[in-house]
Amino acid sequence: MAAQTEESDCAREQTKAEQDVDQVRQRAGRDQQRLDSGAVTSPKDLENLQREISSLAKRQGDLEDVVLEVMERRESAQERVAELTERVGAVQGKIDDATARRDAAVEELDGEVASVTKERAVVAGAVPDDLLKLYDKLREQQGGVGAAKLYQRSCQGCRQELAITELNEIRSAAPDTVVRCENCRRILVRTADSGL
Repeated sequence: MAAQTEESDCAREQTKAEQDVDQVRQRAGRDQQRLDSGAVTSPKDLENLQREISSLAKRQGDLEDVVLEVMERRESAQERVAELTERVGAVQGKIDDATARRDAAVEELDGEVASVTKERAVVAGAVPDDLLKLYDKLREQQGGVGAAKLYQRSCQGCRQELAITELNEIRSAAPDTVVRCENCRRILVRTADSGL
């Protein structure tokens, strides 16, 4: 935007400088016509007219130099605008690509969520209501994880090793008894790797 503004400013400046050159050129042309027509007869007026034409020629040269300088700046600004426009296009292409990949990933995740939600509904149907309520309550309290695996005498929810007395109580509990970690209060899932 800054480069476009600079280019636009240069364009206005160039137009103004070209108008100034045209005005000086027209005035010099009128003065030259007066001189050539012979309408001015006084030597003093002729001398003043020639001096003014000479002065206007110098002024026109100076203004044309300004026009050239402004044209060079404008050309540089136009090149900068073109370069930045190309870079913006490349970045926008990357953004579009990343957005498409993100949208595809979200769609895939939404599909997985739907699939897992169906699986959970099937499994939840086989779990007693009071246990499911406890699990949902713990899951909400514990940041989404209401049950953790007991692996080699450690709770995988809080990563704490259980005390020997806790392990003895769990070891002696019936297989269908709900056991919980004393540290994080999550439901402990016993497996062959529990270390009991």
